[in-house]
Amino acid sequence: MRTATISRKTSETSVEVSVNLDGTGAYAISTGIGFFDHMLEQLSRHSLIDLEVKTVGDLHIDQHHTVEDTGLAIGEAVAQALGDKRGIRRYADALSPMDETLTRVAIDISGRPFLVWKTEFTQKRLGEMDTEMFEHWFHSFAQTAGVTLHVETLYGQNNHHIAEAAFKGLARALRQAVEIDPRKADAIPSTKGTL
Repeated sequence: MRTATISRKTSETSVEVSVNLDGTGAYAISTGIGFFDHMLEQLSRHSLIDLEVKTVGDLHIDQHHTVEDTGLAIGEAVAQALGDKRGIRRYADALSPMDETLTRVAIDISGRPFLVWKTEFTQKRLGEMDTEMFEHWFHSFAQTAGVTLHVETLYGQNNHHIAEAAFKGLARALRQAVEIDPRKADAIPSTKGTL
């Protein structure tokens, strides 16, 4: 089983994360930010990665540390569960439609963290979540997961749909990229021999 459990504790947050890359999309999410929980539930359900997240953060200050540290911990758990990345498909992309919104997400599990973010919001908040924190979550996740990640909203108007399409797109791309390729299950997908 490709699983990992990460515990991240600072003076600002306490984060516990468990992942199972070969799961069924089961989740138990609690961050103290309702809309953020909803997005992480979408990530789990549509990637088929079992995800447990328990974050207690300094929300009396703002959401920054809670969102950032949750992204860092989830990314670290995914990287740990992947191990040496032997047999994975590595590359994947997904078009994620949600009503009037269409988002494209592409991922390379490369060991080289990078985020290209071409998504904008016209509202400052969704529920109680600051929309500027979405980019920051994707950046934090990409850093510790060690992935190159491109997220682009091709078009869309509804801010809820724009956010949700990004998370669902990541979920669908991640699901494909972490899958074991039966044609090369014993090989690391790089001419370098390592990722």
